[in-house]
Amino acid sequence: MRKPGKDDCLRLLQGKREELLAHGADRLPQRADFENDEVVAIKAFLGPWPRALEAAGLKEPRSEDRLEKNREKRRRARRRARKARQSEGASEADGDV
Repeated sequence: MRKPGKDDCLRLLQGKREELLAHGADRLPQRADFENDEVVAIKAFLGPWPRALEAAGLKEPRSEDRLEKNREKRRRARRRARKARQSEGASEADGDV
């Protein structure tokens, strides 16, 4: 028996979606819908579950705007943390502690 590849994983996800729709379930495939070894293969070839669903064409790709928004949020958090550390150091130097 050959090992599954990327194309096999895409077919698994797409097939499961079709099966769910045929049974009246209007939802995306979930990890629980697959055997453990299938989940491992899907994630190994296609990445985290949401990215795997995107690769299979079952889910809209996340928007670039959201990615940039998240990056900017992390930058602001780092700046605030840096500023807090600097002000902590200044108060210790002044003997306020």
